[in-house]
Amino acid sequence: MVYGIVKQHNGFINVYSEPEKGTTFKIYLPLTQEAIEKRKKAAVEPQEPKKGTETVLVAEDDETLRKLTTTILKSYGYNVIAAVDGEDAIAKFNENKDNIQLCVLDLIMPKKDGKEAYKEIARIMPSVKAIFTSGYTADIRLKKDIADKGIEFLLKPIPPKDLLRKVREVLDKPL
Repeated sequence: MVYGIVKQHNGFINVYSEPEKGTTFKIYLPLTQEAIEKRKKAAVEPQEPKKGTETVLVAEDDETLRKLTTTILKSYGYNVIAAVDGEDAIAKFNENKDNIQLCVLDLIMPKKDGKEAYKEIARIMPSVKAIFTSGYTADIRLKKDIADKGIEFLLKPIPPKDLLRKVREVLDKPL
């Protein structure tokens, strides 16, 4: 039965046996084109994220994460306006609406959550681009709802290069 299956898949079996030592069976199957493509993709190192000059509003209630996100984005040339919660994000967006190209909003924040803040910001400027973030796995269910509206979602913790790539991707996406 094994021989038939191996032959069906264009493979072969090599058998080696020695008295009192045992028998070794080696089964050889050809790589599929899919496996070859996966290996090629894995071997290619991802490119360094591209730098930018745009202004990004970052709304994050966790001070450490807010500072880290700000530092990462600034190190790649972005101008960053940081907000401590949803209400602060709306106020800072109003003050800088002509300069902000992207909002990175935590979904769960005090005063106003990220979705509420985004709704108000989108009323001010309907074409504003956004990325929602969350550290709560329960918010994954919101991911589909958010994605249906063309808004991106990142689950925390976010590796810096993933954040930078997503920011660049969203900024480069046509309206």
